[in-house]
Amino acid sequence: MLRRTFVASLGAGAALPALADAWPARQVKVVIPYPPGGPTDVSIRIVLEKVGRLLGQPILFDNRGGASGMIGAEYAKTQPADGYTFLGHTIAMMAITRHLQPIPFDPDKDFLTVARIATSWGAMAVHPSVPAKTVAEFVDYVKANPGKVNWGSAGLGTITQLYGEMLNLEAGIKMVHVPYKGSAQATNDLLSGQVQVQFDSTVLPHIQAGRLRGLAMLADTRWPHRPEIPTLKEAGYGKQGGDSWFGLLAPAGTPAPIVARMTQAIDEALKSSEVVEKLDAGGLKPTYLDPAAMRAEIDTESRYFADIIKRGHVTLN
Repeated sequence: MLRRTFVASLGAGAALPALADAWPARQVKVVIPYPPGGPTDVSIRIVLEKVGRLLGQPILFDNRGGASGMIGAEYAKTQPADGYTFLGHTIAMMAITRHLQPIPFDPDKDFLTVARIATSWGAMAVHPSVPAKTVAEFVDYVKANPGKVNWGSAGLGTITQLYGEMLNLEAGIKMVHVPYKGSAQATNDLLSGQVQVQFDSTVLPHIQAGRLRGLAMLADTRWPHRPEIPTLKEAGYGKQGGDSWFGLLAPAGTPAPIVARMTQAIDEALKSSEVVEKLDAGGLKPTYLDPAAMRAEIDTESRYFADIIKRGHVTLN
């Protein structure tokens, strides 16, 4: 009996590399839980199109937007765990929304982490009428004008709101939150002076054009296109990073050799100069993490944003 068990285990072990070698035998589907054209869609498509070429099979992109990514996530959760369905996702889906409302999946149990893929460059930008050229000067200005400085966000419970909540808490200031139905609308009102500050990626072209003033980058490194702008961390606020990043998940139960091969292909794709250039043109940068490191980051950021949500009394109402 022991010998048969040992021989069987050897056979199973030998089958694992064979499983990875045989995969993919057909088209792989990647569910994107947001509409086409947004940063999640753009980043996933740029990288996974290259991954498809590396794996020898085309990638089918299935946009299932709605409910802050929950519709697509719920669909992907129910798909066979056979290595032919993956889910693109955002930091908000895994580390923020769960602390604001019931969600139709368990971020810790229903999906396996595959890789972090890319991160949006973002900045803290102010309207030119704000007499501040640094974060410190901005904080002093808000303290002198409590309740009179408005920040626009992409909506309730988004990371673009939580940046403002974080600065309110850490700096001891009182900006007023104005939620919009998307980043573009908030930026339009920032350009017209209806709001005075925004924490987002949509402000970057306007910083470049001189229509808005960039006070800090919402990243762990400075933006190569404007290296004189410090990071928010350098300005004394926020955690290291706090980026708006995008990654890939697999339904729980997906064979480990298949996940490993997909992870390896993503790592290889992100080293391609063609992919890096396309990401940069879309306001993104490659920020690969393997499954273990990505899971650890999700856990860390989930605790971080849960604390901001609790202390800032953030709700979706």
